[in-house]
Amino acid sequence: MALFLLPWPAVADDAILVFTRTSKFRHDSIPVAVDTLRSLASEQGLRVVHGEDSAVFTGEGLSAYRAVVFANTTGDVLDEAQQAAFKDYIEGGGGYLGLHAAADTEYDWPFYGELVGAWFHKHPPGLQTAKVTLHGGGHEGRQWSITDEIYNYRRNPRPWVQVLATVDEASYPGGTMGADHPITWCRPMGRGRSWYTGFGHDAAVYADPHVRALLRRGLAYAVGTSPHC
Repeated sequence: MALFLLPWPAVADDAILVFTRTSKFRHDSIPVAVDTLRSLASEQGLRVVHGEDSAVFTGEGLSAYRAVVFANTTGDVLDEAQQAAFKDYIEGGGGYLGLHAAADTEYDWPFYGELVGAWFHKHPPGLQTAKVTLHGGGHEGRQWSITDEIYNYRRNPRPWVQVLATVDEASYPGGTMGADHPITWCRPMGRGRSWYTGFGHDAAVYADPHVRALLRRGLAYAVGTSPHC
């Protein structure tokens, strides 16, 4: 069932689309993620349109949004025409922000693999408490601990992205990426922007002030109000 009940606005410079369609595992934390994004976006003078109808992924539909958030999407969520429209949107100057299972999405679409930076590989069972280290942007070396599901990725994205946070695999069991385990990163894509964090499986992390601070940075970068992520 489509969640979008009103016609798409022709111009909505203050709007971001939070897209939560899933075709595989569905996270219980999705409603909390949407509420958190709505609150953080409001701080930046932005409003959130939330939905799961992929029919919005056309040139006209996407033109209404400054950025699109894939919030715990999973599996194949766009058809080929929708993929083409989203690629054009990003390369033409649109923004993308991915949360957690956004990396467990669109495995058969190479452009999306570059957009998200790295696809999900596996994760240890249950939640892990891991030490996080921030990098760049005046935050270099700042650390804290988080309890969440910590993804291992199919590749280390560092050669293609700017890494903003890493997790220390010595601080929890089940990491497979070694001494360099990125968990949050960003990159330009054509004239557009991409920002991703692996945090966001557990609903409780959305109340973590460190995660909220990261998401504020990600939103500002994705919508283009900050040149720095």
